[in-house]
Formats: sequence, C-alpha cells, structure tokens
Amino acid sequence: MPEQAANLQARAELMQQIAVIIKANDGKQADAATHCGVTPPRINDLLRGRVSRFSLDALVNIATALGRRVHVTLDAA
Repeated sequence: MPEQAANLQARAELMQQIAVIIKANDGKQADAATHCGVTPPRINDLLRGRVSRFSLDALVNIATALGRRVHVTLDAA
C-alpha cells in the first residue's frame, strides 16, 4: 500500500536526521533521553533504526525537544 510505504519512509528519514543530531551533540544516549523526555532504551531503538517502534508523532516530538522544527513537503506522486 502506498500510504504505508510513504509513512514508513517519512519516519525513516526523520529518524536518520534525529540520529545525526544526537550523535553530533555528544552521542550520549542517557543525556539525549533526558533532554527528549524518553527513556535511554527508546533512544537506543531510534539510533538502531527500529522504525516500527516509532510513530511520526513521537518522532516530531523528539525532534522538537532537540530544538528542531519539522517541515513537511508534499510532492506529486
């Protein structure tokens, strides 16, 4: 289904960008977790690319906690 594929791709891309931010900020999972209001195992899941464990909403919240704004662009299919 194209809708599920699009959602999966959006989550994967957002996760990759969040992982880059966390690694650039010192890479300490415990510090990132505290800053984002989640548990260290949750950050570990994110850094390991476990896309199925995150909703788009949760990823937007984590990105926002890291001081980023998420922009969505719609392209013609």
